[in-house]
Amino acid sequence: MIINYMNLLRLILLVFIWITPVYGNSIYNLIKIPNLEIYEINTENRLKYFYAKSSFRLGVQKNIICENSNKKDLDDKYKSIYKNLNRYSYSFLKKINLKYIVLCENLSISGINTAGIPDNVMKTLILDIKFDQKYFERVIHHEVFHIINDQHKELFNENEWKKFNDLKFKYAKCSTCTENLGLDEYEKTKGFFTEYSKSTVSEDMAEVYSHIIYLNAEKIKQIRNLDGILNKKISYIENKIKKIDNSFIF
Repeated sequence: MIINYMNLLRLILLVFIWITPVYGNSIYNLIKIPNLEIYEINTENRLKYFYAKSSFRLGVQKNIICENSNKKDLDDKYKSIYKNLNRYSYSFLKKINLKYIVLCENLSISGINTAGIPDNVMKTLILDIKFDQKYFERVIHHEVFHIINDQHKELFNENEWKKFNDLKFKYAKCSTCTENLGLDEYEKTKGFFTEYSKSTVSEDMAEVYSHIIYLNAEKIKQIRNLDGILNKKISYIENKIKKIDNSFIF
């Protein structure tokens, strides 16, 4: 019996050693990100969560970097991430082409820290779980909007959006070539929720969307009553999202 038990243990160990890289290779084949392991794949809306077991680099120039996290940090942040992403139905996620969430920390592109990297082609959203806690939950929805926008660019017309603003206002050429980086919500909005909203059209749209999702309905109603420009922007985003999924609930 002892010999058989030992042989069984060896067999289990060999299977585990063999199957672990198979899972890793399968994940890589799905989303082309190395060094990932499964965190949770049995979710209500069928989102599949992975985490970085060690740091990884992405991109042609390997300029996208993210580091692995410890188990406690992952467990703590997962609760918040799951709560926010669980409000999206499987049907909606399918329409925007989002299926995989990758959790890591200290995410950066060419040395510039970022909260998330969306990739609608690979159906993937990478999230930095160490991003500033003050904005973290709101930022999740900001990054989801980029997935939405990239998947349905025909709906979100930048020239239409620009007309909502004062004629003298000009966006920057890119979100990284401007000093408008603040994420604190303006007390007096004047057409923009945050300083970062003033960087580019797509970031402005994402900020409007994330505030609609994150703030309570009463707060949004108050903002709409006080700010005519934001009222138009909010209506625009809501109408476009409804075209993607008429059952979507803000």
